[in-house]
Amino acid sequence: MDGQALHIADGVIGAPVAAVFAGVAVAGVAVCLARGRRALDDRLAPMAGLVAAFVFAAQMLNFPVLPGVSGHLVGGALAAMLVGPWVAALCVSVVLVVQALVFADGGLSALGLNLTNMALVSTAAGYLVIAALLRVLPRTATGLAVTAFLASVASVVAASLAFVGQFWIGGGEELAAGPGQIAGTMAGVHVLIGAGEGLITAVTVVTVARVRPDLVYALRGARLAGGTRPVPAAGGGAA
Repeated sequence: MDGQALHIADGVIGAPVAAVFAGVAVAGVAVCLARGRRALDDRLAPMAGLVAAFVFAAQMLNFPVLPGVSGHLVGGALAAMLVGPWVAALCVSVVLVVQALVFADGGLSALGLNLTNMALVSTAAGYLVIAALLRVLPRTATGLAVTAFLASVASVVAASLAFVGQFWIGGGEELAAGPGQIAGTMAGVHVLIGAGEGLITAVTVVTVARVRPDLVYALRGARLAGGTRPVPAAGGGAA
């Protein structure tokens, strides 16, 4: 098992289930497109392009989690914090489509499954955590970092559990263990992957918020408490 399990290949999930989730993905992306179009303006449109490019580049880089286990950034929580949930889902969708068509990262017949998991489920789970935590945490760099970290972990784990559910419904082979045991294993591995993504997301979002808080959707243009401070070199590089 590796972190690429979220990128489902052709044949991993049966064709009927893949077709159902293709429909789910099309419907979900259509809703996001309609809602996101209302939010796009002269500020958000170029930011969405930058977010998509960042997520695309970051997904190409793997980092070790355990022996034989590697992970990569999914980007749902990061995108949701910077451009909002609707546009974020569209950004991740564009990345996944390009990866499938150009780099064969994820099967074409499984594109609906991958869109559902990483563009829709991941973004929705991340944004729900963001919306909940920003109601109770202070709008400080620490509060924003904690929000970004926890939202990233939740988004990656949610996407992995969505894959477990899909495989349980229509997997191409018999499961040696029950779905509960497999879900626990997948969740445990992806908590570690999500922690790595959370660190990247936290540094990136806090860095942007300190320099241009108006570009962070989650802040709605409000400044971080404590004002703008110099950006560390590592944070600037991440951004």
